[in-house]
Amino acid sequence: MSFFAYTTPFASNPVQTKAEVAQYLVGLLDPLAPTPPPGVLVSTSASPLEGFSRPIWGLASLLAGGGSYPGVERWVRGFANGTDPDHEEFWGNMRSKDQRMVECSAIGFALAVAREHIWDPLPDEGKRHLEEWLGGMNDKEMPNTNWLWFRVFANLGLSKVGSPRFDAKRMKADLDHLDTFYIGEGWSRDGPEGVVQLDYYSSSFAIQYAQLVYSKLAQNEDPERCEEFRNRARKFAFDFVRYFDEEGRGIPFGRSLTYRAAMSSFWGALAFADVDLPAPLTWGVVKGLQLRNLLLHRALPPESHPFWASPEEPYPAALLNTVQPLYKPLHIATNLGGHTYVLSSGQQCSYPVKQSAAKYGKFAYSSAFGYSVPVGALTLEEHGADSALALSADGGETWKLRRETKQARIEHGRWLRSIPPTPDAPLWHLRVHRIRTARALLSAEGGWAIYGQGTDDRALEPAAGEAFGTLESGSAARAASKAGVSGIVELRERPSRKGRAMRTDANTNLMVPRAVMPTLMDEHEPGLGDVWLATAVFGLPSVAGQEGAAPGWEAEWNKRPVIPEAIASLMA
Repeated sequence: MSFFAYTTPFASNPVQTKAEVAQYLVGLLDPLAPTPPPGVLVSTSASPLEGFSRPIWGLASLLAGGGSYPGVERWVRGFANGTDPDHEEFWGNMRSKDQRMVECSAIGFALAVAREHIWDPLPDEGKRHLEEWLGGMNDKEMPNTNWLWFRVFANLGLSKVGSPRFDAKRMKADLDHLDTFYIGEGWSRDGPEGVVQLDYYSSSFAIQYAQLVYSKLAQNEDPERCEEFRNRARKFAFDFVRYFDEEGRGIPFGRSLTYRAAMSSFWGALAFADVDLPAPLTWGVVKGLQLRNLLLHRALPPESHPFWASPEEPYPAALLNTVQPLYKPLHIATNLGGHTYVLSSGQQCSYPVKQSAAKYGKFAYSSAFGYSVPVGALTLEEHGADSALALSADGGETWKLRRETKQARIEHGRWLRSIPPTPDAPLWHLRVHRIRTARALLSAEGGWAIYGQGTDDRALEPAAGEAFGTLESGSAARAASKAGVSGIVELRERPSRKGRAMRTDANTNLMVPRAVMPTLMDEHEPGLGDVWLATAVFGLPSVAGQEGAAPGWEAEWNKRPVIPEAIASLMA
């Protein structure tokens, strides 16, 4: 065992039953006791309130599901103090586009499902302060995004406790506007027309999750909309299941991935909302997707729900070894050959966000290899340009990567100029680029970044065959380690394109602290017309419990893919 290995309070918890999931939650809530929640902290920022409210999703679910938690008094006290304008721990009133609005969603949910534990113990003055504070967002401007759901939940909570601050007109207007984000096949974009952002916010983080919870809590008051939300979820589930692999890992994509426990909350919300599952999904499959992801789902169904009664089932066999175009999010999902990932082109964040080129602009995102983000703005090693084509116009001093995609479409199940894997070469995908330049350029195209240490925890060294190590040979490069194998090859005769097993800077990759990124380097002189690059990318992750790819992987490495004739003719 590594000197730096450690255990967590959850290590011995199998997380299979409702009681074990509740125990998992208590393990998250208990460590918060030594540090009083806001309402016991003085701060002019919304950050302490965020720390106070986010655990409420789990706490309220536990209480609503018949559980108990002795520390609930801390939150009741926090509500009383934090919403009292005369108290030193007052959170501050909300302004337009205020981060405090975000935290109202969890608070409204708690009032709706756990009133007797959260609302009823408050003194009359505390109730008045809380409803005034929560209702204070009804006349404020909000971002034209999933944020509108936060006000819906605030009003939903106020309605469930009979507050005069409940604004039915405002809630309906917000819901009607949120419905304009819907684009079909179960998917909603995170904003108005023109926004091409369909990440976890438009699924498990916010929109899909919120729709499902609303469909449960507002069934009596808004039955037609609630049924529409459940229908959307049924359609969405067919696509969303492809973002998870057999081990339960979700494909990292987009921003805010520190919300680890939220990536798979859609599956728990399906159970909470009592959605009739479409085949091949069963409650055993959904339970497996949720619990294998080692995440705490937000809304606990009752003990009698088939979610708990069903034995955990593996990933649906009918969905294994498939390639599936997902037209709404502009992804092609595949798990052919045992590697789950999406090819991606066309999404971008609709507002400035840190490292958006890495979060939305990569060519592919993997459940096993994740993706990398820059730790600096200069060298290629700092950028961590995996699954990307980086260009430099100053001799390698600085590099640029794709951030905004002007045109993208799926043709015949494949990206224009990019090809998913085929049964003949299941561990490869293709990328085709055309470069036309009036100035000298350097190019660097990265494959999957992979764990870059050997069995002795030292950096990988050159090795042949299937041994752990790196290989650089002409226009090819690869790396093999306990995480599996990653490689990249230029398919055409282009001697100037050199393979390099590049060590990226520490902590660029989301999955591992030290990574190697097989890369193809090239130089491009100005004024030479069209230059075509045909890149084949190889990836085979290790299976849980094993170190390294399964023996015999080198035979798959030698099965080089073929450029389809329709694209090869364009390159002639």
